Amino acid sequence: MKKVLSIILLSFFLLPAAAAATFQGGVSEQGTSSSNRIIDRQTGEGVGGADITLPKQNYHTKTDKQGYFELDTEINGTSIMSVKKENYKPFTMTVNDGTFSAPIVVGIEKSNASGIAVDTNMYHLGDNNFSDLSANAGEFRMQSIGPFYTRRFTLKNLNFTKPVYLVIGSIIGIDTAMARSMGQNKIPNAFASPPEIYFNGNKISEIQLNGDGQRIRLPSGLIKKNQVNEITIKTGRNLMQTAYIDYDDIEFMNIIIEN
Repeated sequence: MKKVLSIILLSFFLLPAAAAATFQGGVSEQGTSSSNRIIDRQTGEGVGGADITLPKQNYHTKTDKQGYFELDTEINGTSIMSVKKENYKPFTMTVNDGTFSAPIVVGIEKSNASGIAVDTNMYHLGDNNFSDLSANAGEFRMQSIGPFYTRRFTLKNLNFTKPVYLVIGSIIGIDTAMARSMGQNKIPNAFASPPEIYFNGNKISEIQLNGDGQRIRLPSGLIKKNQVNEITIKTGRNLMQTAYIDYDDIEFMNIIIEN
């Protein structure tokens, strides 16, 4: 089986609490606002009627006509927040109890022919057997579907002369050695192998860290243009457990293919 490996790293930028933060695809930059707001990334105008969901809390709200919103729920630990609006690309970001210490502004992008929303649901991979010290264990909200996820879809209307990327909106629960070194979990004596990404039966990437907007370039030689393609995500295994297979429990949301 051909293997093309890449390691996905994600950087986080910390901002002064006095200013709002603008979040765009997992990258934050300084912005200004008096309250939380969803804006059009290109125009800067507010996006009204956008659906905002916190699956862990089973919480849902909408933006007003100017794109402003309030969160009337408590956030404990790290959770995934989803933003959806017709004719816009689905957007997710990881949030915690400190995210909203100052107003945030989320920039979302219009949908276009160079992007395919493969799946906007949240999924849990693993075996439902995890430590309380595992990365984001307290935020898991559903039962596992097993150690892997597979989705088939047709790749069409893309510009195949440009690079094509798989984007995972948000992923939590990864317990790799690198995630531990970054303080993403507190397990002292164990770590897991990284989740693996397969495209049309070929391993193309490993994901070492939890985070948002993880972009993985699809090898052009593996792409079936205007035909059915297949993505598989396999969770890792506890490398310290030899008596039985102990799968790492992870959750992810939003899978997009785009140029």
